[in-house]
Amino acid sequence: MALIVQKYGGTSVANAERIKNVASRVAAYHSQGDQVVVVVSAMSGVTDKLLTLAKEIMPIPSERELDMLLATGEQTTIALTAMALHEQGIKAVSLTGAQAGIVTDGVHTKAKIRNITPKQIHSFLDAGNVVIVAGFQGQTIEGQITTLGRGGSDLTAIALAAALKSDLCQIYTDVDGVFTADPRIVKTARKLQEISYDEMFELASLGAKVMQSRSVEFAKKFGVVFEVRSSLNQNAGTLVKEETQSMEDVVIRGVSLDKNQAKVTLIAVPDKPGVAARIFKALAEAAVNVDMIVQNVSHRSDAPATDLSFTVDKPDLPKASRVIANLREEIGFNAILADENIGKLSIVGVGMRSHSGVAAKMFETLARENVNIEMISTSEIKISVVINLEKGEQAMRAVHASFLES
Repeated sequence: MALIVQKYGGTSVANAERIKNVASRVAAYHSQGDQVVVVVSAMSGVTDKLLTLAKEIMPIPSERELDMLLATGEQTTIALTAMALHEQGIKAVSLTGAQAGIVTDGVHTKAKIRNITPKQIHSFLDAGNVVIVAGFQGQTIEGQITTLGRGGSDLTAIALAAALKSDLCQIYTDVDGVFTADPRIVKTARKLQEISYDEMFELASLGAKVMQSRSVEFAKKFGVVFEVRSSLNQNAGTLVKEETQSMEDVVIRGVSLDKNQAKVTLIAVPDKPGVAARIFKALAEAAVNVDMIVQNVSHRSDAPATDLSFTVDKPDLPKASRVIANLREEIGFNAILADENIGKLSIVGVGMRSHSGVAAKMFETLARENVNIEMISTSEIKISVVINLEKGEQAMRAVHASFLES
């Protein structure tokens, strides 16, 4: 008998038929004597519809009330999944994040898990139930409902697997596993049998939609080995685990394109100590995550000024613009420019640590495709560039062909 944590994404529970399919898969594990904890997302499209509805009422809704609203998406799915299992004669009980013992901090819409007390989950499992937990949500110690950010159901599943000391953690989605690129854009992309935590983290944080990046970081921290696989077939998936020596033989593991980025540029920012600190401190206090940053060097000695550019997630652009606008008089820059028509193209691979010439090859490939690079960011195992969004998919296919098809 094993204790298994399974997570099913929005496309896997998109309608009644797919929920019944999930129930059948869960029932198969339960019937062989396994204890099963199921984490589910909201049905595909529900979260976006709720967000749209909220913004029709108020352009920038209260984040507390937004969490109250968005948490209802997963609560619908857990109840329907429990009903589907009941229909098959399986004992099942649904739990909200709070009922499952998930305690978070108080940052609405992007809460972090503080701890999990799975006592009630164990109690229901011991009574022979399948336990279905609402992903994406938790509760503060003061009793406030919070959500964990986009893709937070992945984090719920990984965190529960760690807290329950599960024997197996499976992340079910609508694709067969982790691919070298999005197969909907790059038809020649191939499925990976395994990938390291670091590579998976980078791909997830750089726009690959298979996993939430925070969940991969959590998995590495607590040593949760998990498999990404499809809920629509029985094919083996991709194993995400600690890096091994053989992984370094592959220079580039994957290519990603993040279309959910926006660039903010401040024109003629006074070039003096403390200005950048003031800007990014204000953004941090507003819970705006900044990714890439580029600052030009000032060459004027009489009135030194510089242009400062940075990227944020598109949903954070209105908040970031408002925060920066409030600093204009204090700091004294000339103007704010916002550009949503950008994409962040990235290559990732632990093999980059021991191989040279990777950046040059990427830049040469983009030059051949007449793709201009606006910003560059690198780490030990990734290179990211900001480019015009209209050329994003073309550039992604070219870079994939250059590194992974030759």
